[in-house]
Amino acid sequence: MKRLLPASLAALALTAPAHADTLVDNVNGITLDKDGKLVRFTGMVIGTDGKVKQLLDRKDKRPERPDFKEDGKGRTLIPGLIDAHGHVMGLGFSLMLLDLSETRSLEEAQAAIRKYAADNPEMPWIIGRGWNQEKWGLGRFPTAADLDAVVPDRAVWLERVDGHAGWANSAAMNAAKIGATSKAPEGGRIEMAGGKPSGVFVDAAMSLIDKAKPRPLARDVDRALYLAQQKLLEQGITTIADMGTTIGEWQAYRRAGDKKQLAVRILSYGGDIDNMALIAGGEPTPWLYDDKLRMVGVKLYLDGALGSRGAWLKAPYSDAPGQRGLPLLTPAQLRNKMVRASMDKFQVAIHAIGDAANAEALDAIADLDADLPGERRWRIEHAQIIDPVDIPRFAQLKVIASMQPVHQTSDRSMAEARLSPDRLKGAYAWRSLSASGARLAFGSDVPVESANPFAGLAAAISRTDADGQPFGGWRPEEAVSREVALDGFTRTAAFAGFAEDRIGTLMPGMRADFLIVGTDPMLAGPDEIRRMVPLETWIGGYRYYKKGD
Repeated sequence: MKRLLPASLAALALTAPAHADTLVDNVNGITLDKDGKLVRFTGMVIGTDGKVKQLLDRKDKRPERPDFKEDGKGRTLIPGLIDAHGHVMGLGFSLMLLDLSETRSLEEAQAAIRKYAADNPEMPWIIGRGWNQEKWGLGRFPTAADLDAVVPDRAVWLERVDGHAGWANSAAMNAAKIGATSKAPEGGRIEMAGGKPSGVFVDAAMSLIDKAKPRPLARDVDRALYLAQQKLLEQGITTIADMGTTIGEWQAYRRAGDKKQLAVRILSYGGDIDNMALIAGGEPTPWLYDDKLRMVGVKLYLDGALGSRGAWLKAPYSDAPGQRGLPLLTPAQLRNKMVRASMDKFQVAIHAIGDAANAEALDAIADLDADLPGERRWRIEHAQIIDPVDIPRFAQLKVIASMQPVHQTSDRSMAEARLSPDRLKGAYAWRSLSASGARLAFGSDVPVESANPFAGLAAAISRTDADGQPFGGWRPEEAVSREVALDGFTRTAAFAGFAEDRIGTLMPGMRADFLIVGTDPMLAGPDEIRRMVPLETWIGGYRYYKKGD
């Protein structure tokens, strides 16, 4: 059995050996069947095709001489977990570049930036992400002057934790020729101070700095993909929906696949129509590399994020009365892109965070749905703030709510500040959506949050954060059952990407993607689930990761 090894050995490590009949026995096995019903078993037979051949109960006869036998030692076996919304290369580069996600104040961030610059004198630009002025308690956006104080001589460009704003120093703005007369493109905002750019660029305005920064080399991209896969395997993610794939990222996935270095399955959604068409041409790609890679759809941005006040709201922000956020597409542009993708059978995933954005996405779907061919499985990504009157429309229009439970735990204080209490009734409304008949696909939005799916499972059933706060859960009436939470990270996450015919459950005929863990998530409390870690990660009947190896 192979597992992912250091990069120098990756070519050997991921060249899979011939499949063997495998018996994984003496386990507390858990899966959902095709209808979402919980199924328990004590043994599993995997065929030479890497698919589940048989689930065994205690009384069932075991194969006499399997090619390989794994003793589960009574531990729990669950399906491989699927992240229904993440950014693979964003994760990889976050592991290579400056990470500010753990900083708790502007001063801590400045110290980390100063140290990183000193440790990397050869880098022409200091690039990173993860800052969060809300977590710092700053009460304002940071400024270029805050960066100039620690790195005055090199360009610095740091994305906010949600990826919807960037923070530049004066050197970066000079490199991009940004000045007092610079204008933000449509769908973007340049924060101003004293009549000139302050150093923060929101949503589409980030492109003004992005175009000036150095492009990563192919070897850097390949290294980022390796690191991302390693982290995902360690966290128990066997499949991830990559939201916003660029042509360069797709080429990295293909290079890895050609070298048999793809371990994690990637369901790709092109970054807008141009990347979709460049990558896949006139229709979604077939499954490639033994079901490791497929482009199935396109990701469209309709608004920004709450943290940068770019989320598009029906009423102004409570803490910024003059602002309602930024619609990134006009109604006509949104519908044109949806028609263009759907006519070529690409699935459409629409980023919508604010209640106005969610209403507009639903309106567009209602306008177009009856006139477009095939099964579309419309997706709304995040669906964070929904006007309660719009919640039933998800089920009525058969829209998949692709949501990230950990966002609720990270965002609750900010959401309370950004919105008045009466506008939180449809915030992170998992149970209301599920009760209405909508299907929930769960993910992490990595690297905005950690890809750790157990933190997501715990948040989904408790509405509490890593410290168990607030006591009893934030708006606890929106917590979901363990079965719904597991379904969101397995069966429906697969359905959301047109992959339910091969992954998402461990029923016979499905790919043998599974985890060995030390705790039964159907019985454990939220704190126990939050502390869970994969002991082993298997994909297609191969063990790619074993804790401690």
